[in-house]
Amino acid sequence: MNGVAGGWPRLQPVGRFGAPRLPGSCSLHCQQRAAVQQLTVHRQHRRSREACSLVTKATSKEKHHPPGEGLPAVQPADEVAGPEEKGEAVALWVGAAVLFGLGIWVVQGGPQAEQFFAGYLVEQSLSVDNLFVFILVFRYFKTPKLAQDKALTWGILTAAVLRAVIILLGVELIDNFQPVLLGFAAILIYSSVKILVSGDEDDEDDLSDNNIVAFCRRFITVTEQYDGEKFFTLENGARVATPLLLVLAVIELSDIVFAVDSIPAVFGVTQDPFIVYTSNIFAILSLRALYGFVNTILGELRFLGPAVALVLGFIGSKMIADYFGYELSTELSLGVVATLLGGGVAASLLLPEPSKTK
Repeated sequence: MNGVAGGWPRLQPVGRFGAPRLPGSCSLHCQQRAAVQQLTVHRQHRRSREACSLVTKATSKEKHHPPGEGLPAVQPADEVAGPEEKGEAVALWVGAAVLFGLGIWVVQGGPQAEQFFAGYLVEQSLSVDNLFVFILVFRYFKTPKLAQDKALTWGILTAAVLRAVIILLGVELIDNFQPVLLGFAAILIYSSVKILVSGDEDDEDDLSDNNIVAFCRRFITVTEQYDGEKFFTLENGARVATPLLLVLAVIELSDIVFAVDSIPAVFGVTQDPFIVYTSNIFAILSLRALYGFVNTILGELRFLGPAVALVLGFIGSKMIADYFGYELSTELSLGVVATLLGGGVAASLLLPEPSKTK
């Protein structure tokens, strides 16, 4: 029989396992499955188009913004950290210097430790000027935050090597020609008078007429835009320098200029190359932590500059007195340096600028 009385159709085996299905049920099942597959494919295509759209927008923003425009305001590299974190980082480096000085006291004796602490105080106070210059350079060249980190790291490491070379040359020069100490003393006294007379006139944000910047631009041709943290990049198939290399060169030459003051100042305290170099190194290594501290705390210390000038003048006078046989003890020198610097900080806190008291 082809069917039954109720008009039931003949069952036919279909499907993978030969299971019987009603005629027409296969087409309905296939239509449902096809609809689900079509919906899935449509969703996948839509997600792919959205992802491609986001990548295209991000790439166009990265490649086509004008130099120096559309970028966030340049901030110090440690701007994200709070005052407590900045203070902790500074305290860590100061504590390391104190522990090192105590180690010198145990191993070499009290006089050498006093020379280290006196030299460290002088170098640390002079390094504040370096930090203000760093901030001006980063602002002038609109250096991004991550690029600031790299420039500071390389600048500090290179400065440590350059200071070692300058100190060794200075020690050799002093050993063979003692009158050079009078030249160092003249440099310190001149710097002292210049700071006291000029005041803040040199704190200019515009570095277009700066001699160091002009000198570096003469020998370093750079692209118009930064390329992340790279010192070099490819432009039109050629390897060229980025503005970050120019920033690093300006920082390094500025540090050499500052070394003309700072290293003779430590020679005025001691001529032991180990003490001179280690006091320099601890002051230099703390620059990275101090950098995020300068704009908030040290920027309020308006009498610190004159205090540093008095320290330079005192050490220059001490070098002249020592050369002519009138030696001042290390204890007295350390006390004078600490008193002048501490007095500058205290006076700044007790007598803030009138505009900041309102």
